[in-house]
Amino acid sequence: MVVFLVFAAFVVAYANGANANFKGVGSLLGSETTSYRVAVFWGTCTTAAGCLAAIFLAPTLLKAFSGKGLVPDALIDRPAFLSAVAAGAALTGCLATRLGFPISTTHMLTGALLGAGWAAGQVHVAKLWGSFLQPLLLSPPLAILAGAAVFLILKMLRLAPDHRTRWLDAAHFLSAGAVCFARGLNDTPKMAALLPGVGCLEGSRGMILVAVAVTLGGGLSARAVADTLAYKITGMNPGQGFAANLATALLVTTASVHGLPVSTTHVSVGSLLGIGLTTRQARWRTAWPVLGAWVITLPVSALVAALLFKLLSR
Repeated sequence: MVVFLVFAAFVVAYANGANANFKGVGSLLGSETTSYRVAVFWGTCTTAAGCLAAIFLAPTLLKAFSGKGLVPDALIDRPAFLSAVAAGAALTGCLATRLGFPISTTHMLTGALLGAGWAAGQVHVAKLWGSFLQPLLLSPPLAILAGAAVFLILKMLRLAPDHRTRWLDAAHFLSAGAVCFARGLNDTPKMAALLPGVGCLEGSRGMILVAVAVTLGGGLSARAVADTLAYKITGMNPGQGFAANLATALLVTTASVHGLPVSTTHVSVGSLLGIGLTTRQARWRTAWPVLGAWVITLPVSALVAALLFKLLSR
């Protein structure tokens, strides 16, 4: 069971890298600032740096996603429970990545925690709203507003030109790296929280395993989601891409420092939509399926985790 838990947690992190590493650098490809190969390399390296920084900077998320407070401590210590949570999130993440949908690891893990907890008949509902659902529900509208506001401010200050310049390329790359760093910082503790029950992978060693898996997933399997983020949400030029990245980095970094489990997916896609609404370039025909995938992620991962918990408990 311990071997299964470690394998499932590794798959969760691999799927996270494949699905989410490109969220920071999608604007670099979509605005034709650089090639896919350079973008994925930059996104993978800066995400890995954020994963390693999480060892020192994000202990609050590690505690939140261990399930403490949401389910009884006795249940968290059961390998069958943690294995069901990890496997439920892993299967959901792999399916979404295969279909090219940029979904939320936070949604997957929250749904899996709820599903396995309800299958065991032990969920503290009062903890659910304030610690999990409220930040997840508020982050998309906040990101849309932030993306639109940052773009309009930069445009007014003439810092978001329509064409590439040397300083804009540098700022664009730095902002993309900042988003990826913030994503690694925010997501790593959520996945490492599955491993405290494995004695040899407690604390920093669990986060290092997650960092390795995220790096491999982002470097090897990001193409399908990359196309969605770069081309199917909104049209963009270099200035607009820079504004979206800046808004995303500010929101996700702030959330990580305060231990709030926001979704980088919601924030990055919300920022792009905010700019798309401002410029009237939002591509709703392809954006709506992405938004629909967000809605079904939590119940799907909950159902899978609940079924797996019942199976593993036997």
